[in-house]
Amino acid sequence: MPDFVFRVIDRAGAPARLAIDAASEAEAIETIKRRGLILLGAAPRRGAFLLALLNRDIGGAPRLGADALADFTRELAAMLGAGLDLERALRFAAGTAATPRVRAIILAICDKVRDGAALWRALGHEPHSFPPFYVGLVRAGEESGALAATLEDLAELLERNRSLRAAMIAGLTYPALLALAATGAIVFLLTNVLPEFVPIFAENGVPLPATTRLLLTIGQACAASWPYALALFALAIPGIRLLLARPAPRLRFDRLVLRLPLLGALLREALAARFTRTLGTLLGNGVALVPAMAIVQNVIGNRAAARAIATAADAARHGKGLAAGLAAARLMPERTVQLLRLGEETGQLGRMALRAAAIHEERARLGVQKLVSLLVPAITIVMGGAIGFIVASLLLAMLGLDALAH
Repeated sequence: MPDFVFRVIDRAGAPARLAIDAASEAEAIETIKRRGLILLGAAPRRGAFLLALLNRDIGGAPRLGADALADFTRELAAMLGAGLDLERALRFAAGTAATPRVRAIILAICDKVRDGAALWRALGHEPHSFPPFYVGLVRAGEESGALAATLEDLAELLERNRSLRAAMIAGLTYPALLALAATGAIVFLLTNVLPEFVPIFAENGVPLPATTRLLLTIGQACAASWPYALALFALAIPGIRLLLARPAPRLRFDRLVLRLPLLGALLREALAARFTRTLGTLLGNGVALVPAMAIVQNVIGNRAAARAIATAADAARHGKGLAAGLAAARLMPERTVQLLRLGEETGQLGRMALRAAAIHEERARLGVQKLVSLLVPAITIVMGGAIGFIVASLLLAMLGLDALAH
């Protein structure tokens, strides 16, 4: 039988790797749950990054996207809060699904619930759609008898993450398009407009100024090399994806991204918001600190941040405190560390984590606005300067032609 390798939280609350022989992934997951372990996800195996890349292009099991997951959670919470039983609520969510793929996933969950499975177990059979923190929260909600309230918290978490991500993408899209348009305009002037004047100067024997010759050389290089640049770009995309699928290069890349000027500070705020929002939601729904940290570590989306969280979790496990571990890692903003330290001292860690999340989410949105306010004028000035230099070089040559005529 195939050997499946998973990341789990053992009975002592520590992260671990577990290899299981099973006929299918679903059977292996069921074995983990019978042992009372918390599933975090599939562990990478040698060559798995290449297989994952190929499978992504070939196809695979259907999955819920982030938007569909947030919508499903909000609808299910609303239906349960209105008094519907779980099976009817799932069927309602399936009936309002936006796509056949989403409907098929929800109906598969509904069938398992109708056969007597708990909701969290049914969700666990769809690991590509429902991440470990989601399944863990639903399990805590079912066991405490507060499933509707837990789903409300989950929906709030997912929607805030979606809102922050959308705000960052929307804010950075305009500067990116402006930079692309500016580059295209400059390349067009160099490769199509400026060369049209060369025969005129050649016929009249007017030597071109040094700046004009330089621009012509750059334009000729762009015109001659663009097919090779396009081919190199097409080859670089899968190559970079393959490289970043490996743990060590991805860790170095994630560290580098967080140290970038301007953008790095913005990303650290966004990571702090996601970390504290997820941690606060988990703690508020009865998940213990160490398992909650292990779950957050696997959903944070940045290897450098995940390593810092692992360091903090180890410190908390040995009684040194969560805030002390985060301070030692020197990755999270100081505000995060101080608010969590206050939460530990007052016994309200979950509540303070959610308050910290609200602060970091607002700072991330303000950071996007500030970054856009800096980038747009900077790009405009650079574009204007480059185009002005091209026009000035052309005018210098034309002045030489006018002097020859007189």
